[in-house]
Amino acid sequence: MALIVQKFGGSSVADVKRIKRVAKRVVETKRKGNRLVVVVSALGDTTDGLLELADAVTDRPDEREMDMLLATGEQASVALLAMAIHKLGAKAISFTGPQVGILTDKMHTKARILDINTSRIDRALRDGNIVIVAGFQGKTETEEITTLGRGGSDLTAVALAKALHAKQCEIYTDVDGIYTADPKIVSDARKLDAVSYDEILELASLGAQVMQSRSIEVGKKFNVPIRVRSSIRRSKGTLITKENPKMEDVMVSGVALNENEAKITIFKVPDKPGVAAKIFKTIADHGINVDMIIQNKTQTNTTDISFTVFKSELKRAMDAVWKASRAVGAGQVVCDQNIAKVSIVGVGMRSHTGVASKVFGVLAKHKINIEMISTSEIKISCVVSGKKGKQAVRVIHREFGLGRK
Repeated sequence: MALIVQKFGGSSVADVKRIKRVAKRVVETKRKGNRLVVVVSALGDTTDGLLELADAVTDRPDEREMDMLLATGEQASVALLAMAIHKLGAKAISFTGPQVGILTDKMHTKARILDINTSRIDRALRDGNIVIVAGFQGKTETEEITTLGRGGSDLTAVALAKALHAKQCEIYTDVDGIYTADPKIVSDARKLDAVSYDEILELASLGAQVMQSRSIEVGKKFNVPIRVRSSIRRSKGTLITKENPKMEDVMVSGVALNENEAKITIFKVPDKPGVAAKIFKTIADHGINVDMIIQNKTQTNTTDISFTVFKSELKRAMDAVWKASRAVGAGQVVCDQNIAKVSIVGVGMRSHTGVASKVFGVLAKHKINIEMISTSEIKISCVVSGKKGKQAVRVIHREFGLGRK
């Protein structure tokens, strides 16, 4: 019998009707002769609601206590799904992440998985159960509860698929698969039949809300076949797989928009060796992830350094940046939250010239100013004004002919 790992996101189990629909689909898969492990996120907007509660109590919640709070959301959803499966006459048992031995490091709110002890899952599968596991969570060696960051249920599912040597990891969501752009922004966005690990890794990290980027990293590292499909409609979805020669024929695969970053600028940074290193070490020591960075040399032996961070980390980032700025004798620090990052991705960009000029040209044509630029072999990212982000996605998508034919 094939072992399959299925993951259902919060929108797929947002209410009782949807929980019952997921239960029916899971039981159908089981009755086809498969062994089944199901990873579930918290119901609907539960996690956002818990975050709002914490924010109402304090603007700087302790990260250990945040993990204690946020982990409760998935515990409710796995138990409810197990009950719905029982009602359909099938065997099922629910577990939290710690109960199934998902071991993580000590980095609360964005922990990394170190190991998974699958013995308890193996026993439950041998007993004929559909095993339901709470996504997004694990435990440290000292039994502290941790969470894996937003979208962490994807990481739970892919990591379990690897640890259990599953035939495939299926990610169920409220869309039919992975599109050339967000269909809510681009009406004629086209569903992709297949996409490479590298492409989806870039798209996920650049703001495409398909899968958590860390889950793709695990999938790529261990060659876990991942299929993204609809939890509502019966469709093949999109297969995430190794790159193949046919993929290089397509110049650009998709356009992503990220409106969840802010730009921080430090003015009058002394133009001396090692100063930038000191600044970014201080930021790293505060656990802040930095994305795009640009440095502009002035005529006064100083430089201005701009970089982007996630808005969710902005308060801590500003504290760290002010500390670093004072330590190196820099000037004013300003923050701009009204930005958007627009990115194009495609493995075909390696072998096609003129992609960058085409992007810059179409943005200029529509009077969309570029504030920052970042490139790699398979992506180009531009930071623009927040109010121009969606327009930028649409005009780039149209310029490269990515819509449905």
